[in-house]
Amino acid sequence: MKNLVTVSHLSKYFPVSSGFLHRKVGEIKAVNDISFKIGQGEFLGIVGESGCGKSTLARLILNLIKPTKGEVFFDGQNISSLGKAKLRHLRRKMQMVFQDPHSSLDPRNSIYRSLAEMFEIQKVKMTTAQMNERISQLLVMVGLKPEHCRVYPHQLSGGQKQRAVIARALALVPEFIILDEPTAALDVSVQAQIILLLQQLGEQFNITYLFISHDLVLVDYFCQRIIVMYLGKIVEISPANLFQQLPRHPYTKILMDSVFEADPTLRKGKPEIEGEVPSPFNLPEGCVFENRCKYTKPRCMEKAPELLEVEPGEFVACHFPLK
Repeated sequence: MKNLVTVSHLSKYFPVSSGFLHRKVGEIKAVNDISFKIGQGEFLGIVGESGCGKSTLARLILNLIKPTKGEVFFDGQNISSLGKAKLRHLRRKMQMVFQDPHSSLDPRNSIYRSLAEMFEIQKVKMTTAQMNERISQLLVMVGLKPEHCRVYPHQLSGGQKQRAVIARALALVPEFIILDEPTAALDVSVQAQIILLLQQLGEQFNITYLFISHDLVLVDYFCQRIIVMYLGKIVEISPANLFQQLPRHPYTKILMDSVFEADPTLRKGKPEIEGEVPSPFNLPEGCVFENRCKYTKPRCMEKAPELLEVEPGEFVACHFPLK
């Protein structure tokens, strides 16, 4: 499989200042030396609790914010070094669907205007008739009606707004879309409809997805591979169907044990985890999970583990991976 996106030693540190003169007193390591690849047409998931750096990573990949260190390659091209004109042209191939569809749409613009902007910003020349036809096609493609182009965001339900946002992301026929918690603000029944829609569109247009969520079950269903993040670091990369195999990292096991089971007879006890999440302002010298892991040994506190392949396609950053 051809690699479409390559992330190489990517880091983002946010400076922390204090006092009247705003002197720098440290930095928050939101994303800390991350590397991975996404194959053409692959659905790759990223899971982790709030504050682990998932959304920051998404913005780094699209060059919406500049990295402190590292590089991102799209189809072999280093996007970190591109000028504004070339980057704007490349954005036709890279899009993002955000968590909250309401804040993703300008309330002053009709749905038609929000979709038409995509073509105007990228200077795609169209006649009025061609624009009308293309916008109608996009709306039908995501399960809306052509007449929805005349309404404003406040006149749509949450699911309809998210469909409109997806239509906007598809407007320029991108190769790569980042989905940042695209169903978190929706009802459960609507979530299922949106996930099915994204699956169908991905297969129809050979779209590569990076699906970011805190919902391990949803990511395990939707994606072919899963990255588990904790405090700005990748702790495990695994093929999907996580619940059919044994996790390698203790943190992944805790995430899996935390999943709520509808059947009371299948529910497990309370996950065994102690301590507080360390501050990203003052990370441990060794493993970032060492103060909450029941398997911690002196080596874990002295040296940070590297992300190593323990089985074909399975990577784990742990000195003593689970078996």
